[in-house]
Amino acid sequence: MNKNLLVAQSGGPTAAINATLAGIIEEALKSSSVDKVYGAKYGIQGVLQENFIELSSIKDINDILETLSVTPAAALGSCRYKLQDPSKDPSEFQSIIDIFRKNEIGYFVYIGGNDSMDTVWKLSEYIKENNIDDIVVIGAPKTIDNDLYGIDHCPGFGSAAKYIATSISELERELEVYDTPYVIVVEMMGRNAGWLTAAAALAEGNNSNVPYLIYLEEHPFDLNNFISDVRGELSICNNLIVAISEGIKDKSGKMICDYADRDQTKDAFGHTIATGAGRVLENAIRSNIGCKVRYIELNLLQRCAGHLLSETDIKESLELGRNAVRLAVSGENGVMSTLTRLPGEKYEVSYGAADISQIADREKKVPVEWINEEGNGVKEEMLRYLTPLVQGELTCKFENGIPKYIVL
Repeated sequence: MNKNLLVAQSGGPTAAINATLAGIIEEALKSSSVDKVYGAKYGIQGVLQENFIELSSIKDINDILETLSVTPAAALGSCRYKLQDPSKDPSEFQSIIDIFRKNEIGYFVYIGGNDSMDTVWKLSEYIKENNIDDIVVIGAPKTIDNDLYGIDHCPGFGSAAKYIATSISELERELEVYDTPYVIVVEMMGRNAGWLTAAAALAEGNNSNVPYLIYLEEHPFDLNNFISDVRGELSICNNLIVAISEGIKDKSGKMICDYADRDQTKDAFGHTIATGAGRVLENAIRSNIGCKVRYIELNLLQRCAGHLLSETDIKESLELGRNAVRLAVSGENGVMSTLTRLPGEKYEVSYGAADISQIADREKKVPVEWINEEGNGVKEEMLRYLTPLVQGELTCKFENGIPKYIVL
């Protein structure tokens, strides 16, 4: 007897998460082991509320998958909902199992980042501990932060990196208009990892001689050293790009954004929302140096830029979705669909599985040896890692001159 497959999305949206969804739908529709394909609206919350749509019954579903794969954000909706510890309160987990059985769901694929993989881990452990043999849970990765263990790089990161490098290149055009000292400080997302900020290095030297200072969370930040760095660069060039991670910290561990009064709101998983470090640096430059300075926070714009996609990112995201279905129907439980970069000069990857217990509640940082000794730039190893991930250009569909997205 065939089983139904349920897929859901969680966490922050990306430009590639729907490509993974499209890959899952495509592979599930082809599989002789899958009957119906359902989507849960708004992540695990939608599962608990039994808020499902039957994706396999959507008219011309195969025809819309190509457009879905270049539609940014999360077509099924998302959530940031933390399941309770099953050892303390198993009621939510048993409710999920009951709902799966009611709807004859034997395969559940959850697309998401660190917190979503925590959900996959808890649910898959509950299945193992209770000897449930008719349901498997698979994780499908996504996060622009690129901080998941068990995978060389995360779906969504390549497109976000391409957007960042492009935006920085365009900001260089702004800088070069003026013949007076001018600094632009650009703040990138990343919470506790500096991968996104490092992507700014891809733009340096491509179109101008504008110097870059790049500060990642993995290296302690010193405000006095920063001002000295800026003075030094301005002494040889009128223009300067400063790229910073939102979560940069001083040697005591205090976030630079906390040098100013700000909202300390936390999300459902207890993460403090980090923002505003660039404003602190803007004010420091203005006070200590007095030149023209602007602060730009890319914020949400770097997550869902469907008009500028990495072809490599979208193709890999699709395949990771297909691979997740293959893992599910083969009976795997508690693993994440993953890719591994193969050795050699030519960029190639292989697809497989990683144990979710080795991924949940961990963060992959930028290797400190990829950061220069001064802590204000990255080394060649970082550029070699990043460059293949931004290759090729895809774009969303346009209608009447503006983007046209798929709505499920």
